[in-house]
Amino acid sequence: MHPAPIFRTEDVSLIADHLRHYPLATLTAALGGSLCVAQTPVLMREIDGRLVLDFHLSRTNALADYGVSGFEAVAVSLGPEAYISPDWYVSGDQVPTWNYVSVEAAGPVSLLDNAELIALLDDLSAQEEAKLTPKSPWTRAKMSPGRFDAMTRAIVGARLTMTRLEATYKLSQNKAEPDRAGVIAALGDHPIVGAMTAHK
Repeated sequence: MHPAPIFRTEDVSLIADHLRHYPLATLTAALGGSLCVAQTPVLMREIDGRLVLDFHLSRTNALADYGVSGFEAVAVSLGPEAYISPDWYVSGDQVPTWNYVSVEAAGPVSLLDNAELIALLDDLSAQEEAKLTPKSPWTRAKMSPGRFDAMTRAIVGARLTMTRLEATYKLSQNKAEPDRAGVIAALGDHPIVGAMTAHK
């Protein structure tokens, strides 16, 4: 996370909204003397008053081998990002930078049981299918009998119980308003412009 407080937030509702829009996260852990990395869609939940990220991995993933004993991991979800040229500022003597939105969650990982894994897959699919309306939502009921069960045997469900959750919204908040306006105008319809106008 960016060290400057002006770019940081721990607003859970804002972070939850980000994770619904950008659920694909990079999961990283130091295991057996090596760094292991995996990409996985995550679903944020509140379980017994604790915030968690539920996710799944292929059983052949190196991280899946450690699920039984548990491990500490960091999950990062990157949202919109854009290079910012100094030419777009009104003020002189500026340098290039990058604007971006990123959420970071850290904590211990434990295995989900089969019922929890199925609930995760159903809920994650429902979340993403809702973004495709007016298309009729896909559900596992559309699969041949037994096929869903066969495919779930190839994955493992897991839960990261958050001990830290924070986000970086680095969106030129440290710049004068004319400079921010210049960046927004130059970026046009870039996806990060919406974030910049919402977070001043």
